[in-house]
Amino acid sequence: MTLFQSIRIVVVLGLLTALNARAQNPVPFNDWNPPSSEVALKPKFACASLRSLTAYEFSVITSSTTAATADAPEYCRVSGQILPEIRFELALPISWNHRLYMFGNGGFAGESFESPSRIKSRNLALQQGFVVADTDTGHDRASEPGASFATNRQKLIDFAFRSVHTTVETAKELIHVYYGQTQSHAYFDGCSTGGRQGLISAQRFPGDFDAIVVGAPILDFAGTNIASLWIIRALTEAPIPSTKLKTLAERIYAGCDEKDGLKDGLIDDPRKCDFTPSRDLPKCPTDSDRNDCFTAKQVTALEKIYADVPSQGKSIFPGRPVGSEIDGPDAFTGASLGSGWVPSLISDKGPNVYFADNFFRYMAFPEQDPKYDLARFDFDKDPARLTWIRQVMDATDPDLSQFQSRGGKIVMYHGWADPGLNPRMSVSYYAKVAERMGPTASNFFRLFMVPGMFHCGGGVGVSSFDAMTPLITWVEKGVAPDHIIGGRVVDGKTLRTRPLCPYPQVAKYKGSGSIDDAGTFICRQP
Repeated sequence: MTLFQSIRIVVVLGLLTALNARAQNPVPFNDWNPPSSEVALKPKFACASLRSLTAYEFSVITSSTTAATADAPEYCRVSGQILPEIRFELALPISWNHRLYMFGNGGFAGESFESPSRIKSRNLALQQGFVVADTDTGHDRASEPGASFATNRQKLIDFAFRSVHTTVETAKELIHVYYGQTQSHAYFDGCSTGGRQGLISAQRFPGDFDAIVVGAPILDFAGTNIASLWIIRALTEAPIPSTKLKTLAERIYAGCDEKDGLKDGLIDDPRKCDFTPSRDLPKCPTDSDRNDCFTAKQVTALEKIYADVPSQGKSIFPGRPVGSEIDGPDAFTGASLGSGWVPSLISDKGPNVYFADNFFRYMAFPEQDPKYDLARFDFDKDPARLTWIRQVMDATDPDLSQFQSRGGKIVMYHGWADPGLNPRMSVSYYAKVAERMGPTASNFFRLFMVPGMFHCGGGVGVSSFDAMTPLITWVEKGVAPDHIIGGRVVDGKTLRTRPLCPYPQVAKYKGSGSIDDAGTFICRQP
């Protein structure tokens, strides 16, 4: 058994629960205020009778009225299945605001419809009168954990792009029957895997949604996992215990916090930080391993982690930005997460191999070897073998002309301190879209980078914000978001507010007033 194989058996349950819950930002509709003149629409069809709509393409399994509770109004709950195994749910409120809202998945999807995070997402939208749709993408992670489902090519395709498309098509059909008319607008909201789903929808199926919130997308799916393997190799050769991350974070923030001209505990743009482990970290005397210093091998490992991933002498994926090493609270619970690197990158038992291992075993190379050992990957030769899976999984196409031409809008966000998905990936994609689409790109697509935010939330930044309301306002009122107000919320208390700016603009301090008040900042070009 190789070291990679022994590490494989370590499944970090906390990481799996967290990342599968990260389907969207935690506070959509927080600023939502529907027009006073808007008249809610009542159903024209009996909820229970929706079962009669079963056809060859999909089956309505159950349809029943759910009584109002403190968390949600009365609604018709529909469960169904689209061929071959895509399960979906639809929640149709008794008083409908004429809009459809679909939220995305996290991790390798397959979540239970009864999971607390999905129930919360559904209820938040129902409270505002939206019809709500979601899907398990075609598999059940309880019986097919991780990416094990992907050895079935149909399930892989359903997970990659087909499930969201067929679910929203089915939802629209049921809406038309139930209310007697079609939705005025269809919106999608997703982070992580959900962010990739949103971009896939705009690229492959531009007519599915009128507007999309794209959070921290794993848009370069193959590249992300190659980079994960690069980090795994470095950390396997020189393990870095979690006890050293405090020293690492302190040295990084000491040298980088004030690069933006303000000492506020945030790194506004880590690309401007010239942190170099071999120069800036304390070295262990006689190379003896201690918690307050780093050995020569550990310094080398960190140099690799922060450097671009090479293949045949060229960069194929950006190096990890600094910033996620710091301790930060969880945006969903307020509880302390500790360092952003735990367990996204490391655990007490070694580097986290879960996602890379599942990708290469079940998605990249299942025909060649379903028991693929990560130690076999050749960074010079094997990236070329991923062409097919890239065509299936990646959401990297910058040509959004069809989505733009029908009036589609995208608000994308990514935390600069994301330890799970490299934020430079989103910046690079936005730049490619701007290059491909020209000067009009910002008329339909805007990116908001969030300093200090971890994966989809949490961290030390203003990670609590409503991206959906500005998107709806953009679509329905024609007012593009020139900023989004974010808050840093800890234990239910808002400690700081600050504007999030459309990239490449950044929030600049006006020179007076509290640095914890959004009103003392303005969005400007860097």
